[in-house]
Amino acid sequence: MAQLVLIGVGAGAAAALLFAAVATGSIVATFLFYLAPLPILIAALGWSHWTALLAVVVAGGSLAAVLDLFFLAAFVAGVGLPAWWLGYLSMLARPATNGAGTDLEWYPAGRLVLWAALIATLLVAIAIPMFGTDLASFQAGLRGAFERALRLQQGETPSLPPGTELNHLLELLVVAIPPAAGVLATLTNVINLWLAGRIVKLSGRLRRPWPDLSALMLPSYAPGLLAGAIGGSFLPDLLGVICSVFGAALLMTFALLGFAVLHSITRGMDARPFLLGGTYAAVIVFGWPVLAMSMLGLAETAFNIRVRVATKRGPPSVRT
Repeated sequence: MAQLVLIGVGAGAAAALLFAAVATGSIVATFLFYLAPLPILIAALGWSHWTALLAVVVAGGSLAAVLDLFFLAAFVAGVGLPAWWLGYLSMLARPATNGAGTDLEWYPAGRLVLWAALIATLLVAIAIPMFGTDLASFQAGLRGAFERALRLQQGETPSLPPGTELNHLLELLVVAIPPAAGVLATLTNVINLWLAGRIVKLSGRLRRPWPDLSALMLPSYAPGLLAGAIGGSFLPDLLGVICSVFGAALLMTFALLGFAVLHSITRGMDARPFLLGGTYAAVIVFGWPVLAMSMLGLAETAFNIRVRVATKRGPPSVRT
């Protein structure tokens, strides 16, 4: 019991430090900020979700004491509780239905990825009222935030002249940033969960078997959710914005499924390292190829590409 308390306190202190680093405004601090859920996830996967919940309480209390209540609310809603919930779900298990008395069926990795997208959407939806309570005020508030950031960066105080290319860029950002925030939050949740799992596995404390990520499968209702989110993005006012955020987050989950398909179907190929490395590099450098991976993920749900490729290859040959 004492060990669980110490781990919870330590994880909470680490999470608070990582979260508070964003106040410095440096690039390194921003990177550390995105790692704030990691200590809580490590506590949940390696010890228990109660330890992770204690870490959330300790981190929130520390931020409230040192900074203010805004940081407390932002941490608990944006980092602490989402990380605790993902960690809790990751360690859920039930007796397997195959009749084996000791086997356990763990919470599927695909559903964890879907939860990461849902959490990302909720986080963006919670942040929207900070800029405005309707579409016009939200876009105006978001645009004003971008303008202030540009002025601070350039050391300028006058307002930006209308009709310039910079204004067109701002208008594009106002439309693109909410869905992009959903994609980034989804990816941040998944990466932190993966990192926590690897760290805990290396320590020998991970109780669930490491999943075969190339066999990742999304729930059967995921395409329906995506279709509904895309259709809902045409709704008026902020509801359409929230649906567009959810649609973008779901597209990111299908991109992850696409990467899983790519890892699976390239097994045994001599050019596999070049294909995988080139794909990851293209996505990181250019960004837009991630849409191709989303399409591959969608195609997998419709045509079972991995099964078809495995059937065509047949069983692996036995070397003599």
